[in-house]
Amino acid sequence: QVQLVESGVGLVEAGGSLILSCAGSGITDNFDAMAWFRQAPGKQRELVANLANGYNAKYSESVKGRFTISRGDAQNTVILQMNSLKPEDTALYYCNGAYICDRGTPDSNCNFWGRGIQVTVSS
Repeated sequence: QVQLVESGVGLVEAGGSLILSCAGSGITDNFDAMAWFRQAPGKQRELVANLANGYNAKYSESVKGRFTISRGDAQNTVILQMNSLKPEDTALYYCNGAYICDRGTPDSNCNFWGRGIQVTVSS
């Protein structure tokens, strides 16, 4: 059974830094991409950063230049380095692991999620 587990310290003052880690287990084929999403209260889940093939990184405009996504030392792990944090970065952060699937493949076979980790940035 595929599992993704997020870890990290989740409380910081504005302007500070945090590191989130995500480790996958029960994975037979390496993910094609791993990503971080976040969801703030009353808002939809949004993509924060995506890492494809272990090196092709993309970021949302709101975090570009402040956050860095990278591979961990082990397969199917991903790190999110967050700098210059703002109160509006406060959200539940989710790790995602994804495969490129053929059309018609159930999403549950293509996308896997962690349970989420709370990040709170105080002003």
